[in-house]
Amino acid sequence: MIKKIDVESEEFQVQLELTKQFTDKVCEEHGFVYNPEMDVNESIQMGLTRNKLIYNKRYCPCFMVVGETAEQREKEDNRLCPCTPALTKEIPSQGHCHCAIFCTPEYAKSLEDKSDLKEEVIHSKGVSKEECEALLTKSQVNASEVEALLEARELGFVDFLLVDTREWMEWVGARIKGTDFLVPTTSFYQSLDQIEDKKDLPIILYCHSGSRSAYCQRIMLSNGYKTVLNYDYGIMTYQGELESGEE
Repeated sequence: MIKKIDVESEEFQVQLELTKQFTDKVCEEHGFVYNPEMDVNESIQMGLTRNKLIYNKRYCPCFMVVGETAEQREKEDNRLCPCTPALTKEIPSQGHCHCAIFCTPEYAKSLEDKSDLKEEVIHSKGVSKEECEALLTKSQVNASEVEALLEARELGFVDFLLVDTREWMEWVGARIKGTDFLVPTTSFYQSLDQIEDKKDLPIILYCHSGSRSAYCQRIMLSNGYKTVLNYDYGIMTYQGELESGEE
């Protein structure tokens, strides 16, 4: 069953404020700054709040939380914010954590300097049917390729499913236009029943940053799904049209 969390509820808003205080403290204690893209920070803070309400811990929202019980989750290598890989590897070497909320001042400045530079998007108008078919044989696709494939599908070049593996509250807030199904990681196996009869159709998975969807990709391939692609950096890099609200 899909877990629906009301982001307008008093419970969520109180916990969101506590989460913002928590991330402020992380920045202060470690000398980090926030990502200059405020929507990135808001998305991660809401995800941390969601996990706090579901699991009573601020697990990293960019990764699938493994374990049905609190005891099982303790034994698994779940990332608890601020996670060890971010503090010891990602931020020192890349300038930002995987979710990109915590940055070094230098990295944040570099993002600000490049804020006017936009990635050139390649549309399917310049991509042949054969090239689209070739894209669907890959294990990973990027933002430009997802947008091109969605346009190609509208033109009847190819057929595939686009599946969101984020949570209901993220899906309601903003999703890629053309998304066919929501299969949240917190109810993954139950929600997967929606596409149980579509194992022969190519399926593109996405989440916020590509990590949860990559985890789901491995599970689906091991369970008989023929072609499953992961959108490598997720909706945070998508420049095409989004939609929001319940259908």
